[in-house]
Amino acid sequence: MSLRGRAVEQTATLPDGREAVVRIAVPQDPYIARAELSTVALELTIDGELEAALNTVLDPDQDSEALALAREIVRGLESGELAPTAGSLEPLVDRLR
Repeated sequence: MSLRGRAVEQTATLPDGREAVVRIAVPQDPYIARAELSTVALELTIDGELEAALNTVLDPDQDSEALALAREIVRGLESGELAPTAGSLEPLVDRLR
């Protein structure tokens, strides 16, 4: 299965106790058929509020790489090494896996 049909989601507990959800998937676009989309996006939601949305360098068929990226981000968020911001996450989503 590809990221077109199934999102990768991982949950983190931030050092301040808030809950963050890291979601990686091909985003929906009402004007383009999902099968034609090749963009894979990362969304970071904290306590139900979208905090960051970034395009990644992943391809839609890179499920295992998306899971590895989500886990890496969760570890960084939970340890406090990564801030829950787009600027902090951008270097990770721009790195080839």
